[in-house]
Amino acid sequence: MGRAVEAASGEGRRRPQGFEASLGTRRRLRDAPAPAPLRPAAAPPRAVVIGGGTGAPVSIRALLDLGVQTGAVVAMADDGGSTGMLREHTGMVPPGDIRKCLAAMAADPAGTWTRAFRQRFSYVNDHTLGNLMLTALYEASGSFPRAIALCGQLLEARGMVYPSTLESVKLTGLTRDGRRISGQANICASDTALASVTLEPSRPKAYGPALDALREADLIVLGPGSLFTSIIPNLLVPGVTDAIRASRAVTVFLCSLADMQGETWGLNSAELVEALLEHGMEGLLDVVVVHRPAEGAAPSGSVTASFAAVAADMPPVRERDRPAASVRRVLIDPALARRIEALGPLLVARDLVDPLRPTWHDVPTLSEVLEGVLGACPSRRR
Repeated sequence: MGRAVEAASGEGRRRPQGFEASLGTRRRLRDAPAPAPLRPAAAPPRAVVIGGGTGAPVSIRALLDLGVQTGAVVAMADDGGSTGMLREHTGMVPPGDIRKCLAAMAADPAGTWTRAFRQRFSYVNDHTLGNLMLTALYEASGSFPRAIALCGQLLEARGMVYPSTLESVKLTGLTRDGRRISGQANICASDTALASVTLEPSRPKAYGPALDALREADLIVLGPGSLFTSIIPNLLVPGVTDAIRASRAVTVFLCSLADMQGETWGLNSAELVEALLEHGMEGLLDVVVVHRPAEGAAPSGSVTASFAAVAADMPPVRERDRPAASVRRVLIDPALARRIEALGPLLVARDLVDPLRPTWHDVPTLSEVLEGVLGACPSRRR
């Protein structure tokens, strides 16, 4: 795969040759107008996950397992399901992705409070208790950040979760065949991959503590998850990419393992990276982590047996030309690896699949990868 590098492995956890030097050069070249202050040598590293949905909690758990101070900056464009109903009826920003990140940060992920917080009630419009609690606390306190903090106290959350904005925003997408789609839920169900997304209003005010967390981070992790509806909407909020630029953090994009939604259907790993750069991360992306199948796996791009095993649970999105099994691996091959590297980031390739949930990243493996990146960081702690 060209200069693709293998992340730190369980065998001695050796970092790739030249990895640390390359990251150090990258950080020195970045124009950082307001570098964050140095922290005491004893302070643990700080990481911020950017995203939402089911992907960001995976990164949160992987980082917490490393003992890293972990925060999350979460998109506020969700308008589907329970979250969409509560947003419409109350006027508050969407609670669903906040709820998922809080549950991932809970001191006891399998505890009674955490399980109750996740509980979904099919007989009450499919709402989750966590969504209802965030809504009730928002209405009682008049503050969504206060509602988040109170739920965090209840769960003894091991980190902070920040909305990227407190304004009500709507996502609009432009498909690669030139059609406009309005609303996050509709974009997810597009029958054609997206070219770009925008926010309405176009310049919502960023949530200040979210910007502070980004500026003070040692590591910023984008994803995994839905690129156009969970990750990029955060980057479109004015000030977010400026805060990333002002930080000394190494930035990592965790490329999706599986292609399941219309918004990215058919896009390969290089196209996902290009889309991220086109939405504000140009010159800011240091590392891209991709799934490289274990030796003997089915060829990249096909629906493997393990992926097909979960496909029956996925609703069809692109009826015209998608296979019956609507899950497939995101393509990476040597040519695509060289294409990604030509864009600037270092490439890390590992077998990342969770053996029990083949469309998810394996948390222990992801922890190893992020540990390797953290070990190579030109950290402010040194």
